[in-house]
Amino acid sequence: PAANGRAIAAEPEEHGSAAPAPPSGRPGEIAYESFVDDEPSPTYAEDLREAATELWRFREMLYQLTLRDIRIRYKQAVIGFGWALLMPALVVLSGCLVRYAMTRKSGAPLELAGIASIAVKALPWSFFVGTITFATQSLTGNLQLVSKVYFPRAVLPLAATLGQAFDAAIGALVLVLVLPFLDVHLSVQLLWVPVLLLLLFLLTVAASLFLSCANLFFRDVKYIVQVMLTFGIFFTPVFFDPAMMGQRLGRLIMLNPLSPLLEGLRLAIVDRHDLLLPLVAPDGVVVWSPGYLVYAALWAIL
Repeated sequence: PAANGRAIAAEPEEHGSAAPAPPSGRPGEIAYESFVDDEPSPTYAEDLREAATELWRFREMLYQLTLRDIRIRYKQAVIGFGWALLMPALVVLSGCLVRYAMTRKSGAPLELAGIASIAVKALPWSFFVGTITFATQSLTGNLQLVSKVYFPRAVLPLAATLGQAFDAAIGALVLVLVLPFLDVHLSVQLLWVPVLLLLLFLLTVAASLFLSCANLFFRDVKYIVQVMLTFGIFFTPVFFDPAMMGQRLGRLIMLNPLSPLLEGLRLAIVDRHDLLLPLVAPDGVVVWSPGYLVYAALWAIL
């Protein structure tokens, strides 16, 4: 065969009948039939539509894998659903200790607003950390299933994400009951919460898909992820507000795609601030800019 066409050999047929002569008219010569692929390559939108259609076809499998992850997590567990509250509670307690040390050094008392800020940001941070931890190893941890049955591989990281979303929902219910005791009340700015949570979910799904795929080719990815998640809380405004770090360092902290989402939740829930309006501290430090929200949305969507 030739690289640019299909080889057609003019050989004699059985029972002595001669084959049709090739275009050149010389018997036994190999003729080449050239062809051109007229079908255009699929666009990114078509690929995305096809992937979404395939995921929808396997939605029942996604549901069953998510249910399996939830059952395994709570099966024969002593504290049961308390595991969904343990991680956020530890983050809040650690953050309160850090805030107490900071306020003690400055001479200012630890206010309820500071505790509420840590509680609001601890829950989405715990969701992100838990999802990335389980999703990164979701493909390598299910090699027997992957090698035996065909299904969209994205189902496994998505199942890990939805399983952690179930835990986060339990924590959110408890947080709603606790916030009134921390002097946080209802306001119209709570309408920003679903938008920020949707962007957080998209960003977490994207990171899960990317890291689970990378872990297939580079086995040290899981170790890098563990290190980044362990120390990432110090580069994400969970224990502190970016404005505390000053103008220049505060902007560097906000380059973390998670930072605008966590800060947006704090400002909308605790400070009741409209995220479409900029906010500047008395010392001139920019606390919030609508551009931060656009920046986080670009990361989450793209």
